[in-house]
This record gives sequence, structure tokens and C-alpha cells, in this order.
Amino acid sequence: MDKKALSERDICTKFITPALEKAGWDKQLQILEEVSFTDGKIYVRGKITARGTRKRADYILYYKPNIPIAIIEAKDNNHSVRAGIQQGLDYAQVLDIPCVFSSNGDGFLFHDRTATDGSIETEISLNDFPTPEQLWLKYKKYKGIETPEAERIVSQDYYFDGTNRKPRYYQQIAVNRTVEAIANGQNRILLVMATGTGKTYTAFQIIHRLWKSGAKKRILFLADRNALIDQTRRGDFKHFKDKMTVVKHRQIDKSFEIYLALYQGLSGTDDAANVYKQFSRDFFDLIVIDECHRGSAKDDSSWREILNYFQNATHIGLTATPKETNEASNTEYFGDPVYTYSLRQGIDDGFLAPYRVVRVALNVDAEGWRPEQGKTDKDGNEVQDRIYNRKDFDKNLVIEERTDLVAKKATEFLKGYDRFAKTIVFCVDIDHAERMRTALAKHNPDLVAGNYKYIMQITGDNDEGKRELDNFINPEEKYPVIATTSELMTTGVDAQTCKVIVLDSNINSMTKFKQIIGRGTRINEEYGKLYFTILDFRNATDLFADPQFDGDPIRIKPVAEDTDLGGIVDEEEENTEPIIDIETGEDLSDLLSGIEITPTPPQPPFTTDPPQPREKVYVNGVDVSVLISRELHFDQHGRPITTSLKDHTKEIIAAQFASLDEFLNKWKGSDRKEAIIAELVEQGVMVEALYEAVDKQVDLFDLICHVAYDQPPMTRKERANNVKKRNYFTKYGEQARKVLEALLDKYADQGIENIENIQILTVPPINEFGSVTEIIKAFGSRDEYEQAIKELESELYKSAS
Repeated sequence: MDKKALSERDICTKFITPALEKAGWDKQLQILEEVSFTDGKIYVRGKITARGTRKRADYILYYKPNIPIAIIEAKDNNHSVRAGIQQGLDYAQVLDIPCVFSSNGDGFLFHDRTATDGSIETEISLNDFPTPEQLWLKYKKYKGIETPEAERIVSQDYYFDGTNRKPRYYQQIAVNRTVEAIANGQNRILLVMATGTGKTYTAFQIIHRLWKSGAKKRILFLADRNALIDQTRRGDFKHFKDKMTVVKHRQIDKSFEIYLALYQGLSGTDDAANVYKQFSRDFFDLIVIDECHRGSAKDDSSWREILNYFQNATHIGLTATPKETNEASNTEYFGDPVYTYSLRQGIDDGFLAPYRVVRVALNVDAEGWRPEQGKTDKDGNEVQDRIYNRKDFDKNLVIEERTDLVAKKATEFLKGYDRFAKTIVFCVDIDHAERMRTALAKHNPDLVAGNYKYIMQITGDNDEGKRELDNFINPEEKYPVIATTSELMTTGVDAQTCKVIVLDSNINSMTKFKQIIGRGTRINEEYGKLYFTILDFRNATDLFADPQFDGDPIRIKPVAEDTDLGGIVDEEEENTEPIIDIETGEDLSDLLSGIEITPTPPQPPFTTDPPQPREKVYVNGVDVSVLISRELHFDQHGRPITTSLKDHTKEIIAAQFASLDEFLNKWKGSDRKEAIIAELVEQGVMVEALYEAVDKQVDLFDLICHVAYDQPPMTRKERANNVKKRNYFTKYGEQARKVLEALLDKYADQGIENIENIQILTVPPINEFGSVTEIIKAFGSRDEYEQAIKELESELYKSAS
């Protein structure tokens, strides 16, 4: 057998897998091959989306299901035994795995992340691969598991519901690290996981494993809104069946093992309402606090009293946005997170939806507005003479024309994108949400006439709107389409199909900003939700530049005065219940949770006694317009690009390729041009912006040569015509020639990436030449077809020098 003639997969099948089985690894339970552990980042191009490459490990070895202890990267025998080790180490870092192996079929290179001496890397033969027990000892050392009791707890099985559902890799890490920390005696634990990444499912697996192992016998799951409790009870926690209860009406039954409860349902303003004291201090040995950045983060909050009462229990805090202020701190109470899975990582892995941003700067916002002498409000009262700015609008002073312009621009965008895209408009307060609903209705009379629920105000004081919240977040319900809100929908609303978020509210809290962005980050491929758009009218997206923010926008685009937002997309080608309203006493906890109050700026001093201020001043007859502004771009790290787009691209290309010749050699020598393109995108090349700056019909190859090396660009059509002029196809049979000519036309229309994908043979007009098998047969074989494609690419770029 000529080993060097074997493929990587053959090496795995004939040499690596037999070596593992010989060492005692169970092929059915402990060995997983070709494990894709990400979904592939979603790239957005106008209305078109595409998935990037999934990260895939050749082998992951498990001591028990969902407890990974080793990773193996395989290469064919033309590589050395060490060739896969760096890739394996990268994956091991992400997957929290201590033992890493590389193999080419001759043996293994073993990298032991638990070693601190010269034995960190050793070569071993195929016959000497470690047993599961030997690598389990390494894992226990890596995790600090020292006692038999701790080992018993951390080896407890996950819950399996009989379906194919299993934890994603980051959920697996979060569960394992939490269980291991508790097994090692840690009693205050913080888990930080971005909105939409499955915190409740993660909490369920943690609780289930601790409960089944007997490490924790009575568990309390605490939340601050009915919606969270109801979703938890009906969702993953339903598997606890009759062992679980929800505390309602302040009635305590001590016969259960799993308790779900609201803070408000356990505590109150007097001892009679503090029903949590009916439990003994040691009744619960585990408490899980959902959304722990809210009330329980403060030392002096009444909700913290519940945690202090059950201080002997283990406390696990769950949040997407840990709070760190002078008044409240999650890490001070729980300690540093045992695991953090950020918004950025979720987007990069393809588990969360990316987003693009359109910024709209209004003249009165940027310049401020000062009433002319004698200016009166709608009631005929003279407006106080001072400069009003963005902080004032809709809070202290209402300019009707401003509200109308925001509604008009939002409507323009939806008309150019999708008028039935679920949209949340975040307003300053309830009054603003009411007026915004009316303004949007004015600009969408046709759809509102068809169904008045097309636009709904969903705020804490509006019963009709609150009744429609479930319909808004239900993907199967068409209406409502647009929801205007103030605070009710900032958190805890699982809006899977929300595609547009409109920001017309002053957002000063990073916690609140992240929560609002989180309303759009869920992916629902069945309903075409793979990304979302933020329309920002208040410069709230300045918070992207804050070091506390950890997710990058696909793009930020300010717009000019005459810009029709309906063209923004096309021009790029392509179950909550009320909780307490401060004023009315109505139950509106959503409005009160996690909100930071910004005091009104002090007024300038008066020489005479000032008139008594009214709550709000309403004016009209004000000239409101969109300012002319330049387009902004953010790099792959989320930082604004301050140099020109051309200079920014030059810097990236220069870091990758020392000269034009080096770039040409890499491009021409690559089997798949798509891989180079993906690499450049990953490095931060603003491909879409470059297309717009030069020409839509220019190949990325020509864009790079033009922008980075000052070469004159050729269009794809020019390159295709040059190939046709050379009569290059005459060496092929008639059917093969027609296929190549059709592929050349596809290149001219769509670019090089498309002709490299064999699926192109299934689309018109190429599929008219036969099935994929028949077309390939016209070239002789699959290898000969792929060779023909390589030659076609060589002809396309022959004129490049």
C-alpha cells in the first residue's frame, strides 16, 4: 500500500481509527469524527446571505457524552506527523480540551496541556495511543478534580430527551465548567452568555446533572418577570415533571424539589409578604438567578435579601450583560465568570444573527434647536428660550415634524426592504410610543387600512398592545408587524423573526443597549431571519465604540439629506404579564428592570423667578431635515476606520502579501479563489464598500490589484470576452464547450466564487445541458472537470501581470 497516495479520509479510516479502537475507545460512544462545532458565520451582501466555513475537528474523543477530553487533527501522509498540531491547539483552546493529537497515519504527536515540563509534546506510535482512563486522568488534573466525590459529580450524565438535540459546544463548556466548579466547592458562580445563546437550556442541564448526582437536592430558579418563569416552565424545565412547581399567590408547598419563582412572588414591603422566610435558611442548596444584572445586582436591593437569606446555598448567576457600576456589581457578588460566550463570538460562530446599521442624523439633533423670539407651543404658551437638543426631544420638548420624519424614514426603509419585516421601534417613553404609532400609521395607510394591527403600540400601560405581544414574537403570526414601545420590550422578549430595530430613544446604559440589540440576534432560518438592521436616529450606536461592547456591526452607514432609505438595501446589490408602574401603581416590572435613570441637565440660572415648568412642551412648524453626512465603516474589530477606504485596504493587503507578484502567485496558484476571498474578508477587507467605490462588475481580484497596487481594473465581462477571443474552448467536445461558455457567462455576472462551486451545474441555463453526472461525463471524469475549471480560471487571469 502506497500511504502517500491515500487521502486524509483514508488515513483516518485505515490507520487512526483502528489505533483508537485498539487503545480501548468505544467507536459508538466515545469517538466522533468530522465534528462541525460552529454553524459558519453569516455574511450579508445586500439582501443576499451566505454561510462561511464551519469549524470542523477531525476527531473529538469523549470520556462520556458531552465530556470531551481529547482532539485529533489528521493530515494525509504527504504531511509530517506534526502538521496538524497548531490547528488542533486552536480548536482545543476554543473547546476547552486538554489533550491534543496530530497524526499523518505513521504515529501521533501528543500535546499535553496539563504538562509543565519537557514532556509537553511527545511522539508516540500508532500502537501506543493512550486509553480513555489515561486521558481521563489528564482531564481531571486539567480541571482540578481531586476527590472521588467531585469525580462522581462531574461524570454525571447529561439529560437526553430521545431526540437528536444536544448542547452546542459553548453550552457544553458552560455546563461542564459550572458543574466542575461546584464539585470543587465553589459556591458563587457567574455565567455570561449573549442573548439568544440558550441560557435556559444551559441552566436546565446544570440543574439536572447536579440534581441527579445528588449533589443538590432542592433547587430554586429565580427570575423577575412572569414571562421568564412561564417560558422556563413550558420549555426545557418541563422534563422535571411532577418534581417541579411554580410559586404562585404567595402559597408555599415544601414537598417539591425544583421551584420556579418570581422575586416579587417571594418578597414584599412587609414581613407578611416575605414568604421566602417560610422556608428554612438551609431549605435550598442551589439557587439559579436568571438575568442577574437586574435587581439582585445591588447590595441594598430588597431582592438581594432573598439571596442573603439563603446564603448557605450555591448561587449561580446567569446574564448576557453583567452589570458593573458604582451601585451594582455582579462580579463583586459572584466573582469572575467561569465562562463567557460573547455576542461577537456568537456572530463569528454563526449561532447569532449579524447586523447592519443605518445612521440617520437630523439637523435639530446635531445642531440643537432654539425657538425664535415669541415662539409658542400648541397651547399658545411661549416656549422657554434655550437650546434644546437630543436629550430634550420627546422627553421635555416634542417637535411634531421630528416624529413625522423618523416615521417617514423608517417607512422608506421598510418599503425598500420588506414591509412585513417584524420591526421594533424603541421610543423615549409611552407618550412618544403613542405618537410614533400614529405617525407610522400616517405613512402606511394602505397596510393599516388592510389590518389595523399592522402597527401596534406595545407598552406597559396599553392592555390591547400587551395582548398582541405573543403574536408579535410568534413567527407564524403575520400581525402585528411594527411595534412601538418604550421599555416593555427591551428585555426578555424572544423575537426570533425581528428583522429591524429602530432606535429613537436616548440610551445611556451599555446594559440596556446590549439588551435592545439582543432583541434581533436570534436566527430563524425557516422564516428567512439570518441578519437584522438597526436604524439609528439618536447616535445610540456610538456605544459600539465602547470597550464594553463586544459585537461588530457588518456596516454602519450614515445617510445624506436626499437619501431615500428605501434604497439602502437595493443599492448594495445584491408572554409577558404586567409587573409596578411608579405613577399608576400598575404591575409593570418590565419597565423598571435594569433601567438607569439619567437626570435632566440643570437649567441655566434665571435673573427672575422662572415660570413653573410643564411636563412636556409640544411644538410644530419647525424645519426638521436629514443632515448630509459621510459614510462610516467599521473594521473587523469593531473600530471605526479613520483612514480612507483605499489606505485601509492597502494596509491589510500589505500585511498579507509583500508585493503584487506575491499576491498574483497566491491567486493564480490557489485551487479555490473563494478561500483567498474568505481569508481577506476575515482580515477585514471591506469587500462591499470596495465594490461600491469602484464598480459592481469588477472582480475582487481586480479590486485588490487596483486599490492596493494601483493597477487598472478590468471588468468581469472584459475578462470573459478576452477568453472567448482566444478560442480557448476548441479543444473540448461540443457539450463541454457549451458548459464552459455558460460558466464564463456566470463568472461575468456573478464572480469567480460561483463557478468554483459544483452546485452551479444545477442552476439555469447550465442544467439544460444535463444532470450533474451527465455534465461531468462530458469532460471524462470529476477530476477532468475540476482540471477544466482550473484551466478556465488560468485563462481568465492570464492577462494579469
